[in-house]
Amino acid sequence: MKLEGAALSARRNLFAALGRLGSGHYGACLSEIEILTYLYFREMNVKPEDPQWKDRDRFVLSKGHGGFGLYSVLAERGFIPRERLGALEDGVMLPKHADKQRIPGVELSTGSLGQGLSAACGMALCAKRDGSAVRVYAVLGDGECNEGQIWEAAMAAGKYKLDNLVATVDYNGLQFDGPVSEVMPLEPFADKWRACGWHAIEVADGHDFQQLETAYNEARTVQGKPVAILAHTVKGKGISFMENVTEWHGGSCSPEQLAQGCRDLGMKV
Repeated sequence: MKLEGAALSARRNLFAALGRLGSGHYGACLSEIEILTYLYFREMNVKPEDPQWKDRDRFVLSKGHGGFGLYSVLAERGFIPRERLGALEDGVMLPKHADKQRIPGVELSTGSLGQGLSAACGMALCAKRDGSAVRVYAVLGDGECNEGQIWEAAMAAGKYKLDNLVATVDYNGLQFDGPVSEVMPLEPFADKWRACGWHAIEVADGHDFQQLETAYNEARTVQGKPVAILAHTVKGKGISFMENVTEWHGGSCSPEQLAQGCRDLGMKV
């Protein structure tokens, strides 16, 4: 499947599922779709038919509130049926945060921001000590990088030269409380990662697969350092009234908004 087609299908399934379930983290999920699609369809070594395959690459969604974005991409990749996305299970909706107990392919249940990168560091360190070829990938939110634990993990990864670890920041510029640049500015962001011993790569458009491919290919050539990819994205990508709007970090759509979103994505209303 072509990456663009997989991403569009994941975005459609995500929007439809959250619409049926009544609410969700639309903005945070929509901005990460291309990153996750590239990782699962092109970059990572995984087997959908055997989610616990011991030699699989590991993935941690540190920005756990993007769980439905991950679920949607896992469904496209064949880990779960698409029908599960918008269905109730045991009378309740699937967890909005990434949940390994419910969804095959989710390596770590996340949601408490700041913790996922530490877990990814532990996975990468274990792989190193075992002499394994396993690589570890994490996706972080930009607002999440306000958390001190992110930088504790960054320093540890630099110290242990975890060149089997790649952290991608979904840098959409907005967090729950407003623009990142106002709440807690991150810049000079790349230099902060470099100061912790990382190789930093900036991606101007994190929805462009060619740019993502260039970044991840570069990451594979780096030796002796973990890699941070800072991918500039659009919160709410693909839905006209959600793009770059802080309030769509999460919420519920009216019937009119659901109809507009379907039109934006080329779906039947």
